[in-house]
Amino acid sequence: MAAAAGVSVPTVSKVLNGRADVAPDTRQRVEDVINRHGYRRRRGPAGRSSTVDLVFHELESPWAVEVIRGVQRVARAEGLSVVLTESGGEQTPEDGWVDSVLARKSTAAILVLSDPTPAQRERLSSRGIPCVVVDPTGDPNDEIPSIGATYWNGGLTAARHLLSLGHRRIGAIEGPKRMLSSRARIDGYRSALEAAGVSMPAELLRTGDFHVEGGRTAGLELLSLARPPTAIFTGNDLQAIGLYEAAREKGVRIPEDLSVVGFDDLPMARWLGPPLTTVRQPLTEMAEEATRLALNLSRGEHPGNIRLDLATDLVVRHSTAPLEDTGATGD
Repeated sequence: MAAAAGVSVPTVSKVLNGRADVAPDTRQRVEDVINRHGYRRRRGPAGRSSTVDLVFHELESPWAVEVIRGVQRVARAEGLSVVLTESGGEQTPEDGWVDSVLARKSTAAILVLSDPTPAQRERLSSRGIPCVVVDPTGDPNDEIPSIGATYWNGGLTAARHLLSLGHRRIGAIEGPKRMLSSRARIDGYRSALEAAGVSMPAELLRTGDFHVEGGRTAGLELLSLARPPTAIFTGNDLQAIGLYEAAREKGVRIPEDLSVVGFDDLPMARWLGPPLTTVRQPLTEMAEEATRLALNLSRGEHPGNIRLDLATDLVVRHSTAPLEDTGATGD
């Protein structure tokens, strides 16, 4: 193989093991020889370890626990172990995670809230290791299998719920603008207000970071306005928790003075005081579907649809109330 590619045996070994320190043109020559000789077909799934790599860009959120639960549930049923990795960097992970996956000869890799680079995808693909993304940050395409949710419809449903309660001065705390799911949620929210003929002044929109402190900071800003909103939609439950704290600091009662809707339906949402009305994102089910898809791909199966969006649902609890019950004005 080395002679056919015009390279040394150590260079072939580097390519076979997914090492990054190989020039692109050299890698391509070796890959061409590998493909001609059917190397990947001979190795097959039986030549891999019994592990699935689950890669997060960060592990600071209880959101991650729900994803881990879903991956672990399917992997256990298949007799596989789950290796948990924090990739480092932002939504485009650094190369270290790829090196680890290739060194382990994992059955599949599942990335969460990350967009692998074309070079990273090629390194995995060249060794027959499928990669599936849960909640991709960029626009999905035909090259990256991915599992998401109906984020736009979730934002629409949240805003419609608040409108049905008589609220018209409705604020929002969106998540990071770079994330597809965040943009889709706020776009759905905007669409509901526009369809109802309700204006959305720029002063009623704040950008958060999907964390509690960001929700608190944005909440304090909204509640300090001369005419604060009577209701606020937050891009996720953690920001809603931060908003709860901001309301406590400002002496604003939920839902008597302010209605709040979150997004995710994390287990803690039902234990907040008051329990949080929120849009349920089926995180565990999303992770399960991603794992099934990855394992099917590892077996050489090619499902017709490699992009799946699971349905979201509004879960009404006690953090929202009709405007007339609050005594506030929504004009």
